[in-house]
Amino acid sequence: MGQEFLSLFQLETKRLLWLIGITFAVILTFQYLEFPYGTVIVSLFSADKIPTPGSSTFKSSDVPSKSKFVSNVTLFNPANFTVDHAFEIANKTLIFGENETIPRTSFVLEPGRISNITLGFDGSDQCSTVESIMRPDRKSETLQAEDPGPCSFNKTIGLSFSANRFQEHNVSSPEQKSESPYASSTNVSTDITTAVLSNDSTISLFQKDNITNSMKEESVSSSLNDAKVSVPTENKDYHTLIPEVTTVFEMNKLLLQSQASYRSMRPRWFEAVDEELLHARSEIENAPIVKKDPNFYGPIYHNVSMFKRSYELMEETLKVYVYAEGAKPIMHSPFLKGLYASEGWFMKQMEANDRFVTKDPKKAHLFYLPFSSRMLEEALYVQGSHNHKNLVQYLHNYVEMISGKYTFWNRTGGADHFLVGCHDWAPGETKVEMAKCIRALCNADVKEGFVFGKDASLPETYVRNAQIPTKDFGGNSASKRTTLAFFAGSMHGYVRPTLLQHWENKDPDMKIFGRLPKSKGNRNYIQYMKTSKYCICAKGYEVNSPRVVEAIFYECVPVIISDNFVPPFFEVLNWESFAVIVLEKDIPNLKNILLSIPEKEYLRLQMRVKEVQHHFLWHKNPVRYDIFHMILHSIWYNRIFSAPTR
Repeated sequence: MGQEFLSLFQLETKRLLWLIGITFAVILTFQYLEFPYGTVIVSLFSADKIPTPGSSTFKSSDVPSKSKFVSNVTLFNPANFTVDHAFEIANKTLIFGENETIPRTSFVLEPGRISNITLGFDGSDQCSTVESIMRPDRKSETLQAEDPGPCSFNKTIGLSFSANRFQEHNVSSPEQKSESPYASSTNVSTDITTAVLSNDSTISLFQKDNITNSMKEESVSSSLNDAKVSVPTENKDYHTLIPEVTTVFEMNKLLLQSQASYRSMRPRWFEAVDEELLHARSEIENAPIVKKDPNFYGPIYHNVSMFKRSYELMEETLKVYVYAEGAKPIMHSPFLKGLYASEGWFMKQMEANDRFVTKDPKKAHLFYLPFSSRMLEEALYVQGSHNHKNLVQYLHNYVEMISGKYTFWNRTGGADHFLVGCHDWAPGETKVEMAKCIRALCNADVKEGFVFGKDASLPETYVRNAQIPTKDFGGNSASKRTTLAFFAGSMHGYVRPTLLQHWENKDPDMKIFGRLPKSKGNRNYIQYMKTSKYCICAKGYEVNSPRVVEAIFYECVPVIISDNFVPPFFEVLNWESFAVIVLEKDIPNLKNILLSIPEKEYLRLQMRVKEVQHHFLWHKNPVRYDIFHMILHSIWYNRIFSAPTR
């Protein structure tokens, strides 16, 4: 009996072992033969291995339906993964099919100085890192992130794309504004690339729309888990969520967050000027309360006390070193008329300034790169080529020259250097070599790499008379403004055609036109500005428009219709106190929005437009608080609040 029991026990044991073996065989089959949900099974055995689209166990064809997919796939846990120069993190959507989406968290790091990339530069790098990241819309291609300086300066993450998709955006002529990659964003599905592309220096500078559209056609693959990230040690845990449409309220939050968290690259060695910046920051943060000052009307500022103290310290302390290197016409050639005059007027007045400019670079808090993005385009762009590589190469060579000749750039990686560029292409031209610089840009687009706390929004001013830039200044009193709203302009982009579709010749109170017939001195356009209550400032190909400053110039309340546009002097001015900001999607309801503003509130808005006006005026010789000083103040202010501590 005992012998029979033992035999039975051995038989059942063998059956159990066979069952266990078969179970593991099934698991391995699911894992390695790539059946659906293989990654779910492997996750049971490896808590630290997170499946991602593009791995050997996760194919786009295997994606479960929305009802079956459980949760977001998080690539990095912010609590455990510190990215010191992570400028933007955004919740986006990977598109796998018509009806199936997977929420993802994307991230972007501030690019280092990169040259051997899609732009096609040739150069050597003795301490480069090579990183390859699969993107949803491109085949694998390894890029080399370069920094000519010491290895510690290489703070980049490589992003690779197939060369056969490298195309420049189709631009009709160099005189016209370049078509925005997001000009058709109303018809493009939300995707993971949007936030990543904002500082992505490895793709075509002006052709990111190809990437967005191609996501619907190609399978998604990613090896982000294998990416090697080299980051500096300052700027701890700076993560910024960028929504699809960033309202002014959200921009204010991002600005405050950046001032508290973002720090530029730590200098390789500290100088006395670094201590002066830290002292200035303490002074500004503890500024005495301003109760009444004839120079300031409190409601138009975020914090009039901090602005007043910051401006005073700028006048007392700031020294700027202007590089003499660089050949005309791209360098040292101000362009004083037309659409891009802001950068020219600033260059002219900065280089001629005795108060702020120093000849001793050791005393400089800031270093000015005196190039004109407008002249760069005019001098080097080959009409009809749709190729901007030579423009970027020029800036690459310029930075190589000054960093090789002097130590100033290398001390901070360019963080104490600044540029002023008003051409639409300036963000793309400067986001590689000059990514760490303070960039004062007219094209201040949250989705195009504008970094709160570092970059500044430059007012786009259309100067018609270089001898008298304030000619025709002012407008009718509020009681003599008989037109409710006015707009006229070329049909650039997608917002303006939408505006005309809903309002052109539809309502006598809404004077909405395309291009007005030519008149001497543009009198018709100016007269409409002077006699309208609200002036519509609709974006063109890019987010910026000279109408914002024109409206203020002619004392018309600006109505900004440009999602994700960072208004000028945003660090200081409270734009909601003197302007109306309308989302692009609300264009059909535009008249109701304007009529809903009580007459008393309109009068308050128009009065505040007059109060803020002096900050937007060019003078042949700069005066206190004018546009020149305000641009310089934005750069000074951002440097103070981004300067790292010891």
